Amino acid sequence: METETRGVVAVTGATGFLGRHLVRALAQDGWTPRVLVRRDPIHPLWSDFEVEVVAGDLKTPGALQRLSQGAGVVIHVAGLIKAASLEGFNAVNRDGALAAAKAAREAGARFILVSSYAAREPALSNYAASKRAGEDAVRADSPNALIARPPAIYGPGDTETLEVFKLAASSPVLPVLSPTARVAMIHVHDAAAQLAAYCANPISGLVELSDVRRDGYTWAEIMSAAATVMGRKPSLVRLPGAGILAAGALADAWSFASQTPTVFGLGKARELLHADWTPSSAPKAERVPSVFGLLDGFAHTVDWYRKQGWLP
Repeated sequence: METETRGVVAVTGATGFLGRHLVRALAQDGWTPRVLVRRDPIHPLWSDFEVEVVAGDLKTPGALQRLSQGAGVVIHVAGLIKAASLEGFNAVNRDGALAAAKAAREAGARFILVSSYAAREPALSNYAASKRAGEDAVRADSPNALIARPPAIYGPGDTETLEVFKLAASSPVLPVLSPTARVAMIHVHDAAAQLAAYCANPISGLVELSDVRRDGYTWAEIMSAAATVMGRKPSLVRLPGAGILAAGALADAWSFASQTPTVFGLGKARELLHADWTPSSAPKAERVPSVFGLLDGFAHTVDWYRKQGWLP
């Protein structure tokens, strides 16, 4: 079945986990994806369609302008998840977002910033503060932009959630971070499809993505689902919050001493312990319904891992 030809969507962060799937979703929806990359991208997800390539990154002089010129939409997915300082995060998550928004505005393209639920709680971590700063900078420069906040994303190709399944496959116990916290989740195919839908149906303001469970999942539900799809029934053990915070502080100390930024630290520990990562009062704009709930989404992901030899 032929799809409607829609024009060009420019994408930053296209070679990341979400970006790869978003580029494919855009192509399937009739767009011509144009990506900003340091080197020619070769990825199995892109093997059956053409991708326009602009060489460079967010700081390459003129690269964002070349990326945006003639595009109908610029969608900014690029972001930093580990840095040694707030300034390091802001250099990408704030300044990069603002530069992309300016380039889109000057080119006459609509702009979508892919942010994070973490931006709701900027006091929790340097990462969260930088994501909020990026949103604020984009709002000031481009008030008609759309800011889309996805929750925790998992799915084929994700190396972070893979560790949860490895643990579920081998450990007699699985950790539960908080008995009451609720966490929104979304399969990467659904996140990509929903973002592609916003490219086709322009709106402005703020939206928060999620799967069908907009009230989110408890940590016990998440860990139990991971165990179920691995065919295991481990015990669930609550980890004390103080211990998680202490581990984060130790990780920060090691990162500082070794000059090696890490994703996990005290800020990430605070994020993990936060009580409510479910959609807030942000407007529920019409979007493509999610295909996957948590259990079938996990099963789909584990099937992919096994086919790739990532899981036994």
